[in-house]
Amino acid sequence: MVMVRISDDALAIACGADAVADAFARAGATVERVSSWGMQWLEPLVEIDGKGFGPATADDVAAILDGSSPLGIGVIAEHPFIAKQQRLTFARAGKTRPTELADYEATGGWKGLARAREIGAEATVEEVVASGLRGRGGAGFPTGIKWRTVAAAVADQKYIVCNADEGDSATFADRMLMEGDPYCLIEGMAIAGLATGATKGYIYVRSEYPHAIAKLEEAIRRSAHLVAPFVLEVRVGAGAYVCGEETSLLNSLEGKRGEVRAKPPIPALVGLFGKPTIVNNVLSLAAVPYILAKGAKAYADYGMGRSRGTMPIQLAGNIKHGGLYETAFGITLGQLVNEIGGGTDDGSPVKAAQVGGPLGAYLHPDQFDIPFDYEAYAAVDALIGHGGITVFGEGADMAGMARFAMEFCAAESCGKCTPCRIGSVRGKELIDRIMARVPRQRDTLEGLPQMHNAPTAPRSLEDEIVLLEDLCETMKFGSLCALGGFTPYPVMSALKHWPEDFGARQSLPEAAE
Repeated sequence: MVMVRISDDALAIACGADAVADAFARAGATVERVSSWGMQWLEPLVEIDGKGFGPATADDVAAILDGSSPLGIGVIAEHPFIAKQQRLTFARAGKTRPTELADYEATGGWKGLARAREIGAEATVEEVVASGLRGRGGAGFPTGIKWRTVAAAVADQKYIVCNADEGDSATFADRMLMEGDPYCLIEGMAIAGLATGATKGYIYVRSEYPHAIAKLEEAIRRSAHLVAPFVLEVRVGAGAYVCGEETSLLNSLEGKRGEVRAKPPIPALVGLFGKPTIVNNVLSLAAVPYILAKGAKAYADYGMGRSRGTMPIQLAGNIKHGGLYETAFGITLGQLVNEIGGGTDDGSPVKAAQVGGPLGAYLHPDQFDIPFDYEAYAAVDALIGHGGITVFGEGADMAGMARFAMEFCAAESCGKCTPCRIGSVRGKELIDRIMARVPRQRDTLEGLPQMHNAPTAPRSLEDEIVLLEDLCETMKFGSLCALGGFTPYPVMSALKHWPEDFGARQSLPEAAE
């Protein structure tokens, strides 16, 4: 009997994987549901004896089984998109049944936890420090330093909180990991608990991920005896973007409004319910089993500078080959977009790529030689964030995208600080006026007789752009958290590289800074 392997990942299901699986079962094949390889443009991807066929529909089943299908891509593991990757965190992607404990153990699972138990808490923390692992959620803070702080804190209770509130545009790596390899995350959290003395962990998942929630709950139930005395629980969030910020997330976990807390105190000392708490992203925690099993050096040998290890990069937007590409830091954006991603899906020239979610800068093709590295991106007022890349073709309106950044911030702001709450609203209004080419008349305050030095003429386009730049600077340096602080990045980068979309002259000095 033919064995057919088809992903039960949410994206594959959305593309019709269940119908394809049913058709193979009716045709007499044995169907095994596995995790996704991450080649999303080929989903539903069918695997028979290691060879792939995709994207498949139920109507393709007969041809695939009799060998006449034109959908064949050859051996999946040898496909250029897969073969060139350096998969450490996603080593099991496409290869195992997500909640089968036997599959996880047969592919090296639990070896990291076993070694952590063998070498003890202090050595485990130092192993993570030595690996150079930095937070994969966006901030890039050294994971081991956070662990060391919590381990040194004295308290009757400590917590491990997994930030699975994946809300950035173009990101899906957290979801893929939770749906495809949930034990990897569980093992990473258990190691974190052992290393820091925490006995309770929470995985905070947004409600838009029902498949991930179901897989996690089943995996937690099945593996409870393996990670004891560490206890895990899934908590479902309502999907507010700001709850991806760690202190808002903690408030939400406590049943409060998802609102940013002022720091200090830092969550590592005063976190969930006032106790020392590690808040790490899914990918950070999922990298830990490899580090413990193979050693810190094996992980740190990948990467460049202070960006060590690998990064699961997500390719999306107007791109021919969208999907998950895990590789060492140092690869250029041009390689990712043009060589690996194949350029735009509609064949038009690439106009821009946004890296790091809705708050990331828009990078011009002239910048595509920048290496994927935390420091290199920071040097050009950009950020790696969670590793999501959205590609835009030549038809994209960058002034409209800048407006979207302000509108997004206005909708998602928790409202606690003025630069974010009010600045984003004024920013959207300002860009609306610029796009409408309607100069704003001087307001009532500017017309008061006491305002001797205030101009009386309507604001020109150049005046409005200068005002937008001033507003962005206020938001960048005056906001309480990254939501308001990074919203200027897409706005200013769009204004800098595509001033013509705003109606400004190419040589406008303010926009060229």
